[in-house]
Amino acid sequence: MPKRSIRSDLLARRKHLAAETCLSLSLQIQRFLLQTLEFQSATVIALYSPVFNEVFTEEILRESLAGGKQVLYPRVRGCELEFVRIATIHELMPGSFGVLEPTGSEILLPGQIDMVVVPGVGFDRRGGRLGYGKGFYDRALKAFDRPGCLVGLCFELQLLETLPVESHDVRMDMLITEQGRYDCA
Repeated sequence: MPKRSIRSDLLARRKHLAAETCLSLSLQIQRFLLQTLEFQSATVIALYSPVFNEVFTEEILRESLAGGKQVLYPRVRGCELEFVRIATIHELMPGSFGVLEPTGSEILLPGQIDMVVVPGVGFDRRGGRLGYGKGFYDRALKAFDRPGCLVGLCFELQLLETLPVESHDVRMDMLITEQGRYDCA
């Protein structure tokens, strides 16, 4: 099945999640991530601002800042994605595509980041990721030294056995769902 069809199907599934379900499952998923050794040992972490019923990341942000971690969020600049440090959630403002983006100026390269939490429309058990089709994350994460750990957060309904993967697609190291952790080969 072509990526476009898969993307439409998965977005429709996620759209039909009730707000309460999205919130409670997101909390479970975030708690699973917070318990991982990879998160606990990371000192620099990049998060995303959720849209369209994506897994929320606010609990991860809260715990990261409370634990003294440096937190980054992506910002779109033309066709590129840059990772900008924030100190509080108030440094996020609506940006490209209506997504909250950082307003600061301290940019770190992906190779300087211990963990990048990556959004996606769908994932497969081998770490394949289906994004929104613009390629921002794939370009950003391939352009420089690879970050320490790439983590996909998703609901089980977004997890497929296999996705069509192309040579430019970046694979996740780990996936976290409401069922727990999946290490990717």
